[in-house]
Amino acid sequence: MKVLITGGAGFLGQRLARELLARGALRMAPQGAGAAPEPITELVLLDMTQATGPDDARVRVEVGDITQREVLERVIDAETAVIFHLAAILSSEAEADFELGMRINVDATRTLLDVCRARGHKPRVVFTSSVAVYGGELPEEVQDDTALNPESSYGTQKAIAELLLCDYSRRGFVDGRALRLPTVSVRPGKPNGAASSFASAIMREPLNGETTVCPVSGATPVLLISPRMAIQCLVAGGEIDAAALGERRIVNLPGISTSVDEMVETLSQVGGPAAVARVAWEPDATVERIVCSWPASWNTKRARALHFPADASYHAIVQAYLEDELNARKVPHLRLPHLHLPHKRH
Repeated sequence: MKVLITGGAGFLGQRLARELLARGALRMAPQGAGAAPEPITELVLLDMTQATGPDDARVRVEVGDITQREVLERVIDAETAVIFHLAAILSSEAEADFELGMRINVDATRTLLDVCRARGHKPRVVFTSSVAVYGGELPEEVQDDTALNPESSYGTQKAIAELLLCDYSRRGFVDGRALRLPTVSVRPGKPNGAASSFASAIMREPLNGETTVCPVSGATPVLLISPRMAIQCLVAGGEIDAAALGERRIVNLPGISTSVDEMVETLSQVGGPAAVARVAWEPDATVERIVCSWPASWNTKRARALHFPADASYHAIVQAYLEDELNARKVPHLRLPHLHLPHKRH
């Protein structure tokens, strides 16, 4: 079975590739149908820059502009069974450069879906959407049927792509599923072009002995998912049977509701006062407007019924970062004690 990851050089793309290779197979038949998972024989990583592909004979690295149809025709053929469409221009970048956001987030998605339609074999397409599709006056807990009212170009672009995916699925061109991700935190590396980049930097930089700027107030609510759990949900999305999804191809993934103040309190318990002192509070009205338009809580009853996994708490999210990125087991002063923080699981 051939699998394609767009955005294969990115943070989630690289992690997803490693997870798929470790598993070695994806379940394509409904659970209980008796069919074994199908082996992954080829994993294609497509990005604008050279992906650092794992040293594995199954991996094929492709460099190309996803907006160019010929590039997508090169990597999508009748053997491509599953496509994880992760390539995107992130929120602040899409707000700053409207043309670029539309080109990558909308036009490239449409082209990808149309290449799949032309191939005629109805591959599974797992699309990463976002909390940013919501906005305006929201209920305390967003429901599956809450109307979309994005307040950023990024959110609008993701909503357009969702509708395209659903219609191409309805028409039988692809077997699509759009997974709405909460903000992924704690990401390793450097700040990216997302308005929510602070949600990782506020923990990551201080624990690395660096200062960071928080552009929003401490009371700002956020909905988070760990990188570890985001990858597990992407894989689960690739394995869900179309019949279980029914006509609604969009799923709000489980996340943890917290606030920036609670995140800083956790930082204090992990890194002490010195780590907290490395956080500089510099309000940015544009970032705060975008972030505060997103839901801080949403109903994930459907996601749980579909057996998507979930983080247990913000404590668990931070612990995952310490274990995965800082090797906390070998750095005793960064071990996270048992925390008694208020949190809600949604």
